[in-house]
Amino acid sequence: MSKYDYLIVGAGLYGSMFAYKAKKAGKRVLVIDKRSHLGGNLYCENIEGINVHKYGPHIFHTSNKEVWDFVNTIVPFNHFRYEPLASYNGKLYNLPFNMNTFHQLWGVNTPDEAKAIIDAQRKEFEGKEPRNLEEQAISLVGRDVYETLIKGYTEKQWGRRCTELPAFIIRRLPVRFCYNNNYFNDCYQGIPVGGYNKLIEGLLEGVDIHLDVDFFKEREALNQLADSVLFTGKIDEFYDYRFGKLDYRSLRFEEEILDMDNYQGNIAVNYTDTEHPYTRIIEHKYFEFGTQYKTVITKEYSLEWTEGCEPYYPVNDDKNMTLYQQYKRLAERERKVIFGGRLAEYTYYDMHQIVEKVLNEYEL
Repeated sequence: MSKYDYLIVGAGLYGSMFAYKAKKAGKRVLVIDKRSHLGGNLYCENIEGINVHKYGPHIFHTSNKEVWDFVNTIVPFNHFRYEPLASYNGKLYNLPFNMNTFHQLWGVNTPDEAKAIIDAQRKEFEGKEPRNLEEQAISLVGRDVYETLIKGYTEKQWGRRCTELPAFIIRRLPVRFCYNNNYFNDCYQGIPVGGYNKLIEGLLEGVDIHLDVDFFKEREALNQLADSVLFTGKIDEFYDYRFGKLDYRSLRFEEEILDMDNYQGNIAVNYTDTEHPYTRIIEHKYFEFGTQYKTVITKEYSLEWTEGCEPYYPVNDDKNMTLYQQYKRLAERERKVIFGGRLAEYTYYDMHQIVEKVLNEYEL
């Protein structure tokens, strides 16, 4: 008889949610992670009394009351709202695109004035099938919004020109003709009080955990410990890159502790020009309305994934999706292994989607 019912590879949100549900069902669970900490990319480090999101900002948002109520049973969430700014050539604009943005761009005050300008600019590609991201964006929001707030940021984010990116990347762009800077439309939004570590620790309470464990280096021995495996790592790596490597975009972070109480006055400023090599600056204290005497900022750089980098965003173009389908067919034949999460399913998940999926899909 195996020591555990489930070996969970990866202590991020997906693995932690699965472990929580399995333990509630009376299953014996072991969670392993190659990192020295829990939480995967949700991990926060307390610096100068500030919970710093070490792998980029994470804002929990959902319109699913069941999901919101569930996470609040693990840890209470605060009332944080994500209202980023965009900086273009020294000028600041509100995001997402709304009447504040249009007033800053053109000096207009009413929705009809803004709609008239956008509609006039969209006609440039009216009746034409967009051939690339640039044409798609202009056909949706016009050239001014594209040039000021989309082009530079997107090219830094993807590492290639917008004319070289497929149109499907931005099938739609949210535009609001009201003065509302809240980035998300969801009913519920917030940050765990005390940071995301509290959420992960709550989910994993009472679960056996081994950190600094590389599944691939101890694969045979680890597999013998459990009847089933939940794998949340890279699906191509699981199969030793049999068909080739999937592509990802990665990120690099430059973190600074500043001897001031306020650096930019906002949680996030996106840099949409090409003068700044980073895509945005995050000031972490604003996640939890901090009043510390110092502040911590992170400059975020987008880069192509290479071996040794952390894979963040799957590149879901035709080439990679064809490759992923080959791996998926192998995964579907596995009897002992469940593949779940962003890397294992080669898809981008928001946090609420992970919580909802694990709560509702698995009968344990």
